[in-house]
Amino acid sequence: MAEPTTSQAYWIAFNHVPGIGPAKTSRLLAHFGSLQAAWEATPGQLAAAGLDRRAIEQLVAVRRTFSFEKTLAHLERHGITVLTWDDDAYPARLRTIPASPPVLYVRGSLTPEDEWALAVVGTRRITRYGQEVTRRLVEPLAAEGVTIVSGLALGVDALAHRTALDAGGRTIAVLGSGVDQIYPSSNRALARRIIEHGALISDYPPGTPPEPNNFPPRNRIISGLSLGVLVIEAGEKSGALITANYALEQGREVLAVPGSILSAQSRGTNRLIADGATPVCSAEDILQALNLEWLDSQREVQRIAPENPLEQAILDALRDGPRHVDDLGRTLDLDAATVTSTLAFLELKGHVRAVGGMTYVRVR
Repeated sequence: MAEPTTSQAYWIAFNHVPGIGPAKTSRLLAHFGSLQAAWEATPGQLAAAGLDRRAIEQLVAVRRTFSFEKTLAHLERHGITVLTWDDDAYPARLRTIPASPPVLYVRGSLTPEDEWALAVVGTRRITRYGQEVTRRLVEPLAAEGVTIVSGLALGVDALAHRTALDAGGRTIAVLGSGVDQIYPSSNRALARRIIEHGALISDYPPGTPPEPNNFPPRNRIISGLSLGVLVIEAGEKSGALITANYALEQGREVLAVPGSILSAQSRGTNRLIADGATPVCSAEDILQALNLEWLDSQREVQRIAPENPLEQAILDALRDGPRHVDDLGRTLDLDAATVTSTLAFLELKGHVRAVGGMTYVRVR
């Protein structure tokens, strides 16, 4: 593992300060220009940057005890890679979500192919029906090259990871603990396999225990890494529904497997469908919903045809949300024919998707 840079070291240090998350990190960067300068600032300067008294007190307390040397040595010893907002390797799709994590800890590897990812989540109390559905849906998707993202929990999560690996595919597990704290412990062997053919990811510092309050926030990362979220089985109060809600906030597709109205484990998924989620009965349904029917072609086009300045300008214009073709033309001072032809090529690459009425959204 490459040793974290000096800049990364200060990102890591701030990640150890309770109460300083994405919003405060952005504020500090805007005010000081770097987290090193913020780390070295006086309490008065921190207050001028907009930090409240509690956050300042917590930062000062951590500064007294934090050891850069020990922390970086621990990362090296456990093979943990660090990615921050400043790093080009930070997942592009995750970067665009609200409250994207300033720091990610990774065991394993992320690859460009992981941009084509599907989150698969569901109940810990998986039924035989849920087991069969998970295998039937995940196996062909993983074999096709779709990266499976989940949370390493018992039930649907663990089976989704395992099925992806057995199919020769890639999978990413997002933890509600440090990446050196595998939970549940019964999934340690599975975690080792994931590290070899994917990655364990967390925005919690190494050593963080798997406390209950950690899990709902991490679900935003599961959905944020993915094109869409597939809920296979979920009760009415399942944590999988939290992931589905994050997906909606982030503009991701929400898909759900219908189940028996007599099964408690299908009440959540059936409710999602009633509320507008896409019902799924086959892997083909998922590929179609996520515009991945021509996945191999998209990869080949991306490989041989990198974005040109015009394509990049349109992608930048779509960064903040859906835009109509005419609106893009006015913004970029382009004729409609140029805009539509460029959008068609970007759609072939898998970078944009038509959502109706000559309106497009960025999907990568």
